[in-house]
Amino acid sequence: MLTIRKSAERGYADHGWLQSFHSFSFADYHDPAHMGFGNLRVINEDVVAPGRGFGMHGHRDMEIVTYILSGALAHRDSIGNGQTISPGEVQRMSAGRGVMHSEVNQAPNEPTHLLQIWILPSDKGIAPSYEQTRFDDAEKRGRLRLVAAPDGRDGAVTIHADAALYAGLFDGSERAVMPLDIKRLAYVHVARGEVSVNGIPLRAGDAAMLKAESHVELSNGRDAEVLVFDLAP
Repeated sequence: MLTIRKSAERGYADHGWLQSFHSFSFADYHDPAHMGFGNLRVINEDVVAPGRGFGMHGHRDMEIVTYILSGALAHRDSIGNGQTISPGEVQRMSAGRGVMHSEVNQAPNEPTHLLQIWILPSDKGIAPSYEQTRFDDAEKRGRLRLVAAPDGRDGAVTIHADAALYAGLFDGSERAVMPLDIKRLAYVHVARGEVSVNGIPLRAGDAAMLKAESHVELSNGRDAEVLVFDLAP
């Protein structure tokens, strides 16, 4: 079964310095029909104004993945990390038993466009940790590149959850088919551009939720950037 959720159906919040679309219930947006999908709990598409950001705040027992689409974000945390995240980089922060962090767009004129992703961990109370890796466009062009996985295989960041995240870039005749375990779930998020998912055309912000499907096929892209999640049910 494949279910489509259009971009306009997402929750939306305008805080002035932050515009945020919520794929699942988050903060003041509550939709009992969209509390998550499997162990995928949050996908927020955020646009952060120049010179603004999220001040120091806490998390616990969550795997948090940040994926930058444009601009940059400066990360600082209570376990000693301080790095800037740019397009092509994937950041993973395991909140575990508790961590404080801030994320700020330090550019004076350019907004930062990003996806913030939360995945429920396999175990609670682990030691908090951080990892950041770059994946060049060539690695994602016309294919699905593994960027996050429980075992960190193939150079992916290591997430402490029963989930894997793939990223791909598709344009023109480029096509990718990924086999799926029909006992698991898959979630496709179109970050930008246009692409067909199992023959169904989708645009930026749209998503496809797959249950008991044998594969996901991406084709007919137009400057598309796509994330595919392989998830525990």
